[in-house]
Amino acid sequence: MKLVRGKLVQVVRLVPVYMGLVVFYIYGFLWTRISRRVSSMKGILQLFYYDFLRLKPEHVEVIKLTDSELVTISRNPCPILRLTLLLGLDTKFTCKVISETVCKYVLRQLDPNLVFERDYSYIRPYRDGCLERISKKSKGSL
Repeated sequence: MKLVRGKLVQVVRLVPVYMGLVVFYIYGFLWTRISRRVSSMKGILQLFYYDFLRLKPEHVEVIKLTDSELVTISRNPCPILRLTLLLGLDTKFTCKVISETVCKYVLRQLDPNLVFERDYSYIRPYRDGCLERISKKSKGSL
């Protein structure tokens, strides 16, 4: 009985995570219904971080910005971090499920050659921010 109850508690704790994924996916889907294209990584910074994610420039530290790569550390008030801490879960799980899934989808809609990566060794609450990299696939990659 304890085993069943423990499993049930685990499942119930995950319901808000998957609800968050659904809500964020709907937002991402609706946001991408307006055709948007970008021609530069600076455009990605503006369109993805400031417009789609609605982050303020003071919450996004640009570590690297070249023609083919954008590396940032985000230090914004994060609803996924807040949810994760409230549920006693790990951001390495919740951010992969909720945020990374939708971010990859939205970036593919902006440009199918964009690759989104999050460094899970540099993520809150373990570090002071969340390190992410967006790059363009090289011409020869699949």
